[in-house]
Order: sequence, then structure tokens, then C-alpha cells
Amino acid sequence: RPVGLLYLIISIFLLLLLPPELAYKYGNLSEGVCKPGYAAAKMTTIYPKFMKPAPMFLDRNFKRLAKVSSYLPPFGFKTQERIIDSILTTTKNYGLGEELDSLSCKRCIIVGNGGILSNKSLGSRIDDYDVVVRLNEAPVAGYRKDVGSKTTMRITYPEGAIQKPESYEKDFLFVFSAFKPLDFKWLRQMVFKEKLRGTEGFWKSVAHHVPQEPTEIRILNPYFIQEAAFQFIGLPFNNGLMGKGNIPTLGTVAITMALHNCDEVAVAGFGYDMNTPHAPLHYYETVKMSAIKESWTHNISKEKEFLRKLVKANVITDLTNGI
Repeated sequence: RPVGLLYLIISIFLLLLLPPELAYKYGNLSEGVCKPGYAAAKMTTIYPKFMKPAPMFLDRNFKRLAKVSSYLPPFGFKTQERIIDSILTTTKNYGLGEELDSLSCKRCIIVGNGGILSNKSLGSRIDDYDVVVRLNEAPVAGYRKDVGSKTTMRITYPEGAIQKPESYEKDFLFVFSAFKPLDFKWLRQMVFKEKLRGTEGFWKSVAHHVPQEPTEIRILNPYFIQEAAFQFIGLPFNNGLMGKGNIPTLGTVAITMALHNCDEVAVAGFGYDMNTPHAPLHYYETVKMSAIKESWTHNISKEKEFLRKLVKANVITDLTNGI
């Protein structure tokens, strides 16, 4: 079959791009077997300074993380140490859970919210991954055929979190990503199940309750926001403060997190095609592509360039070919 032959030629070519010891290591694995260290090895071919170790979530030793301790949110946690301490004392867990943490090779998929996921029937392929990452309020119920039913973690921030408690899945990690100091106050109220107070300062309404036990809540390491913004996409540094066009999207932050903590990384539902203004923006609502204006916080075109680079270098696999 010509397609099979093409696949073989491409595979051989990609192996030639790796250092000989890795080409040998991966060349001997049968197809479909998880390749230990693969994403990081490929990443260092395009970003030679890439270093794999970077914890996924903050734990009780978080103050030792030099790269983030001197930055304010979203690029670090400066000024928020006490509140983070009180949250982490209550959540008590700082990993993915025993079963996943003990895997010697992890295959992860980041499921974006793009309309491109509709009618692709990728659900069972998505569920095959060890770690399935979902973003913000993107639903599973009613869309399982296309987006799968497994959720290992849902990464979100106050304005992006699901607002109706009954819309949450039963079994997943609620992973919080902070973009401003106020976000940590919100998280503390969610963890301690307090009545939500002080909502001025959010740019839209936020969830009043997260129906997860504290032990199922995690704080994403802000290093991934910092690294995605400044090392990878090349957004303006702005003295390390949040400013115009220097915040990466949560999808790119999630991919960055996966490159450090997973051996193979795939994505689905990524990519905005501005040439199809009438296509649905998200798989779960009728808002059209034309609704996305140039954002104040994100630089969509620079980000697209970065993601294309990852796909081209085979660092990540794009199941929906939208990047």
C-alpha cells in the first residue's frame, strides 16, 4: 500500500534526525509501543536548551523552584506564597495519582476545544492515551464519539471553569492555572468550600463552587506559562509582568507541561482556520470562527508558528491536522 510505504519512509527519515543512540532505541520498538523520553529527545533537536525536569504541579517544596519564585503571576507565584501554602496543606496530593505516577512511559493527549473535532469520531483513540488533558469548560457528555470520555485532568482558571456543578465529570483532577493574584484567592475559597467573595477583578463571571474534594485539586506549575511565553513563542517579556500579547493560550501551556512530563505527546482539536469564518469555533457551541478577534492577551499567529514547528519536527502528533 503506497500509504504504508510512505509511512515507513517518513519513519526512517525521522529516526535519522535523532542522535544514533536514540534512533537505535526507538527503531527497535514495535509500532504503537510507548517510546520513553521521545518527546523531550525530539524537543532538544529544535530547542537545544530544553531540559526535561519540571514538576507538573506545585508541591510543599514549591518555594525552591528558582525559575518561578521571583515572578508575579502568571509567570510565577511571588506574593502568593502564604495562600499557596495553605492550599497545598489541604490538598495533600501533588502528583497524578499512584497508578499514573508509576508508569515508566506515559502517552499524553491534550484535547483542544476546536470545532475541528466535530464528526471525526476520534473518541476511542483519545481514550487510548494514558493521560487525557481537557481545557476549561469543554464538555464530554454528548460528544463522546468525537472527544472521548476519559478525563485525567481539566486545566482551567476562574473565568474558564465550568460554572454548573452538575456538568463536571466524576473522576478527574481539577488543575488550576493562575493568571493573576486574585485567582489564588478564588482557588482558596473553592478548596475550603467557602462562600465566594470579592469577585470584582474577574473579566467575566466565575464558578462559585468546584465539586471536587481538595485531594483532587492541583496547582499547575507556573513555569510552563513562563517558558511557553518567553523561551518558545518569543512573546514580549514586559519586565516579567502580564501585558499586551504576552500570555500563551492555555492549550499551549498544557502542551508545554506535557513535553516535560510525558514521553509522547499528541494533540487534537487545535488550530483556528481564519479562512473559514463560518466554521464553528468550538465543538460544543455555535459561535463561528469569525468571532475570534485579535486578542489583547494572546498572540495567535506567533503561537501558531510555534505549534507548527512542534508538529513539523515530530515533537507532537496532531490527530486532527488543524495546526
